Amino acid sequence: MISDGYLCGDGSWELRINVTNLKLDRTLRVKGDLHIGGVMLKLVEDLDIAIDWSDHALWWPEKNMWLSRTRSTLDQYGVQADAFLHFTPMHKTLRIQLPDLQFRDCQVDYSCKVFTTIIHLTKDLGIRHPEELSFCRPLVQEQLKRNQKVTNERRNRNENGIHSPNSSMDSTKLSTNSLDKSSPGPGYNFVRTGTPVGTPGSTGTWKANCNNTLSCNGIYNGGLSPTSIHSLSIDCLDGLDVSLVNSPQHVAIETKQSLLRPKSLVEKARMNVAWLDSSLSLMEQGIQEFDSLLLRFKFYTFYDLNPKYDMIRINQIYEQAKWSLLSEELDCTEEEMMMFSALQVQVNLQSTLPQPNYDPSKDDDIDAALTDLQITLEGSIITSSPSDITQVPELAGYLRFLKPKRFTLKGFKRYYFTFKDTSISYYKGKEDLGSQPIQTINLKGCEVAPDVNISQNKYGIKLEVPVPGGMSEMWIRCESEEAYAKWMAACRLASKGKTMADSSYDAEVSSIQAFLSMQHPAHAPAISPNSLDIQPEDYVAPRFIRKLKGRQVATRILEAHANVKDLNLLEAKLSYIKAWQALPDYGVTLFVVKFEGSKKEELLGVASNRLMRMDLHTGDHLKTWRYNTMMAWNVNWEVKQVVVQFEEQNVAFGCLSADCKVVHEFIGGYIFLSMRSKDQNQTLNEELFHKLTGGWI
Repeated sequence: MISDGYLCGDGSWELRINVTNLKLDRTLRVKGDLHIGGVMLKLVEDLDIAIDWSDHALWWPEKNMWLSRTRSTLDQYGVQADAFLHFTPMHKTLRIQLPDLQFRDCQVDYSCKVFTTIIHLTKDLGIRHPEELSFCRPLVQEQLKRNQKVTNERRNRNENGIHSPNSSMDSTKLSTNSLDKSSPGPGYNFVRTGTPVGTPGSTGTWKANCNNTLSCNGIYNGGLSPTSIHSLSIDCLDGLDVSLVNSPQHVAIETKQSLLRPKSLVEKARMNVAWLDSSLSLMEQGIQEFDSLLLRFKFYTFYDLNPKYDMIRINQIYEQAKWSLLSEELDCTEEEMMMFSALQVQVNLQSTLPQPNYDPSKDDDIDAALTDLQITLEGSIITSSPSDITQVPELAGYLRFLKPKRFTLKGFKRYYFTFKDTSISYYKGKEDLGSQPIQTINLKGCEVAPDVNISQNKYGIKLEVPVPGGMSEMWIRCESEEAYAKWMAACRLASKGKTMADSSYDAEVSSIQAFLSMQHPAHAPAISPNSLDIQPEDYVAPRFIRKLKGRQVATRILEAHANVKDLNLLEAKLSYIKAWQALPDYGVTLFVVKFEGSKKEELLGVASNRLMRMDLHTGDHLKTWRYNTMMAWNVNWEVKQVVVQFEEQNVAFGCLSADCKVVHEFIGGYIFLSMRSKDQNQTLNEELFHKLTGGWI
């Protein structure tokens, strides 16, 4: 007996497939040696409907996987007669909330890795360096009250002969789209702002629905690499939404109410459960069509912030910084909050005024190169090598010193301090310089935090210095703002193993002085409080509103505004970003963990250049490990444990507040970002990113 060209009893069987956009079920008679491309071709012929099927692929819901390699057979994938497959478009509508809280409805590829999706999405949005961003799930406040686990399923598919964690990256590439050779490459997407998510239009394929102003044939605007340093310029902004360059000043009440407001360090750590896995597709992580995701800057190393190419990127970083402060995700002092509010007022005022045009044609090649270099050095954690000079600069002077001890209430004592290389020494007085110091402290690898209150004339530095068994806390207090800037800059460089001979020392001093100068209260506001309608909740974090009266808040903001009233729009945004980066807790991503050999829960802080073991309740640093002493890191998936090997010791811990892959991706991501260089080709190395963040042993 013959059925569908097969002789019954010859090993063929029936395979059920649902065509999702037509809401039809089809049953095909197949053999296990039929390749995936042949299955799709057989299905299309059976449907006999003349539409473009090039964007469709087979999805296996039960196994949560795409059958994306068209040359692999059903047997190789393990597909048998009890399987029920979906023939569905790879590009689907996703609602994305940008860092400035605006929403965009986008067509993205649900079948490729999230990292690839981000690359193409940011290309169309006009944001360079997509490696700094990622997707995270929206959470609600209730979810911060307890540890949540959103575990992404990872399977070694060796039993089906398909995928091994250690296999080549090529083995996970997408379908070759053999049904239509003219189809776009994997990961291509476009931005749509016309069709609401709740009311999807036609059910046809993405080509048929392409109604955007960007190119729909997979060719990038300008024909350049999505990550090329010259792929975006001011000229490209004409084709994009102007609201991405200057975000609306007013945000819907419901959107502001949806912001997470962590009330403790533990809740801040629990927020990081929401990050998606960059090495899996959206569908593999349970993201369905018309779902909402948040697009956020995940890694706090903003490389090569260049106004010529990054108007949108600068604005979105500014907006993410602003909302992180207003939602109290990041803490600051009252004076700092007024400074940030003043800069926000200046941004809002300048956004309604004509801005000076940036005309690169007026600069010759040398001036342009020098300008780019200055912006790069100021906007990135990556600095040039120390300059070779014959004598290393030193600092010396009287400071007040306190080393807290348990059960004592001793105050600050005045000593004579010297700072040389990366070490600080102190004596009873200047006359004792030739004798042995009371103590010499090497600051390499220490934690440095400001303790400043300008209104009280307090300029302190908190140091947490590595000692055997943990960290030793000590405090230094300077007598003037000028002295504070010099000593603080020296301490920060010393913590990174650099001396005051480093070329970045003077810039660091100037940056600290500029940061402090913006916090000085003016004698009188430059603008009358009655001329602006300042709603305190739009400018100031809730804890300061509770402390200060509403009218008093507006007056304080306008007094601080007198210090920044001459900044143009771009300068105000960059000043906001730099001040945000100067906060003590900036760029530290927290996780609740249990270290191997310890029974209590602690915090792990992941920063761009170090890991920190921290107290769960106070946030005190117990131990710091620098990446430059790291030898290897991986994940033991069987026990869900992250293992990091440093020169001095091995560190192992299990993550309680998020999947351990999230922690691993942060560590590997920062290592990847530290390898960026102007001297290298700016094409993004996706394979290297996945090797560093994949977590396979």
